[in-house]
Amino acid sequence: MSEEPVYELEFVVRSELGLHARPAGRFVALAARFEARISVGRGDEWVDGRSILSLLSLAAGRGVALRIRAEGADAASAVEALGALLEQSAEETGTG
Repeated sequence: MSEEPVYELEFVVRSELGLHARPAGRFVALAARFEARISVGRGDEWVDGRSILSLLSLAAGRGVALRIRAEGADAASAVEALGALLEQSAEETGTG
C-alpha cells in the first residue's frame, strides 16, 4: 500500500489588491498543470485550488497568510510554484 506524498507550506499574499479574480485565474491555470490534488487554506477553511470561485471565497487580501497543500507525485513542485505566484507583487505579475 503506497501513500501519495503530501506537501504543505504557508505563503503570504503580496499583491496590493490581494487574490482577486485575475491572480486567482492565474493560480488556477498554474494548478491545472500539476497532477497533484491541490487545496488552499485560510484558518480552518480549505478550498479546491483548481476552483477560481473557491479561491475568491477565501477573501485573501494583501498580507493574508494562505496554506497550500498538494497530494500526489508532483506535490512539492506544485506547492513551490503556486506559493511563488502568491508571493509575487502585482508589478511582477502584471495584475495591478
